[in-house]
Amino acid sequence: MLNKFQSIISKIVLVCVAIFTSVVFVQMVIYFGKNALTSGPVLNILVLICAIILVLLAALVLIRISDADPIKNRLVLFTLIAIFAIVAIIWIKLVPQTQFSDFKAFWHNAPRALSGKSIYQMDNDYFAKWAYQTGFLVYVMAVVKIFGHHIIAIQLLNVLYQALILLVMYQLVVKIFNNVKMARLSVLLLMIDLDWFALNSQTNNQYLGMLLFLVTFYLIMLNKYWSFGLAGLTLGLGSIIRPIAPVVIAGIVVFAVIYLLISNNKFHVDAIWKLLLTLAIYFVVFSGAGMAIKSSGLNGYGLSNRDSEWKFVIGLDYNSRGVYDQAMVDRFDLKDTRDTMSKKEYSVIHENINYLNTNHKWFSLLWSKNSTLWAQNSTATDFTGFDQVHSAKATGLMRRAAYMGTVILIIFSWIGSLRLFKIKFSNNIYLLLLTLMAYAVVQLLIEVQGRYRLELVPVIAILGSVGLYTVVQLISQKWRGNKSHNV
Repeated sequence: MLNKFQSIISKIVLVCVAIFTSVVFVQMVIYFGKNALTSGPVLNILVLICAIILVLLAALVLIRISDADPIKNRLVLFTLIAIFAIVAIIWIKLVPQTQFSDFKAFWHNAPRALSGKSIYQMDNDYFAKWAYQTGFLVYVMAVVKIFGHHIIAIQLLNVLYQALILLVMYQLVVKIFNNVKMARLSVLLLMIDLDWFALNSQTNNQYLGMLLFLVTFYLIMLNKYWSFGLAGLTLGLGSIIRPIAPVVIAGIVVFAVIYLLISNNKFHVDAIWKLLLTLAIYFVVFSGAGMAIKSSGLNGYGLSNRDSEWKFVIGLDYNSRGVYDQAMVDRFDLKDTRDTMSKKEYSVIHENINYLNTNHKWFSLLWSKNSTLWAQNSTATDFTGFDQVHSAKATGLMRRAAYMGTVILIIFSWIGSLRLFKIKFSNNIYLLLLTLMAYAVVQLLIEVQGRYRLELVPVIAILGSVGLYTVVQLISQKWRGNKSHNV
């Protein structure tokens, strides 16, 4: 009975993931058709075809390399990571050192904070409203303290974190599918996605946060008391750096209850104690960091979120389709106190909801937001200043190349999500899929930007590796069949 219940839940999750990837695939096709095909359609189609062929050829080479020798496996993996690191560093050299948007706030406030200056003047300033961002600011301050106020230190550390993400993702695929060749393909798909790694030039908290969350997933998959304890630590540190822990915790809790508590048609109560251990350590680490920041005088609000309403002000705005909009910002007086601002924000949220209800625009808004987050160009490259130091033609080519990585990920992750119904894999995959689904649902209600998907792109790449492996295997079988027939 328990196994049957678990099986039903598993099928529901797989169906939800398949529907999600299918929707994203359709939205990508629509976006590609409206944009890429209206401007130089022949060139764009040729670029896409060439990109897919090159990926298939690279995948074929990686699959043909034997996985019987552990030393050879490590050599292949570290060769891929080394190639990525070289390309990532070259990218840093191609873009200006200028910091943009929120990244600028971190970089320019770090030396101020180290010299004892306040990081906010009013209770409605950036670090006062979103005090949780102070966690990453402390990290930036530490880097500046050690290496000086030189952006290259942040950038090279970002490349290191990206390389480690590739390594951890490789280990996750091996853990889930017991397939080294498929793990190689996951690294290939992620390392060629410029939309994913472009922000390594910025003071960006997503890569370090992403790494810590992936390590958390891996530790939980080990299913030991010590690994659950360490998972609480990495989860806490990840949340301090990138505060999306509630979504990750939701995935962890549901996974533990469905797949660890229930095993072999029996209840395993120790799974609850392991889960509680993780959550307790997370709470101690995150709360302790907040109290330390507050008592230090760096931020009197600790790591709190004093303006959670703003994400819904933007996220439920039909006119902007849930994307940051200066017109909405202009409706507020940013010099108002937090209490005054909060009342105005609640008023606008109700106004947005009434508009969506009255005009039956919910589906249209949610469809548009999902497309912005998952199917369209991530706009990550727009935050690098590439266009400021390169020609319009070079910028156009760069953006086209960046989006091709996303298109390839979407195509193969869609195939991979369908393939999951036919192949065997560890239940550990549901930890990743449940977190992905939780994140996708939450993003339907709050502000979206294409770059917000970066944390979950490794999960998409893992699905993509299943699809790419399936396609290459099919091509290989057809090729061998034709050769045998000709002989």
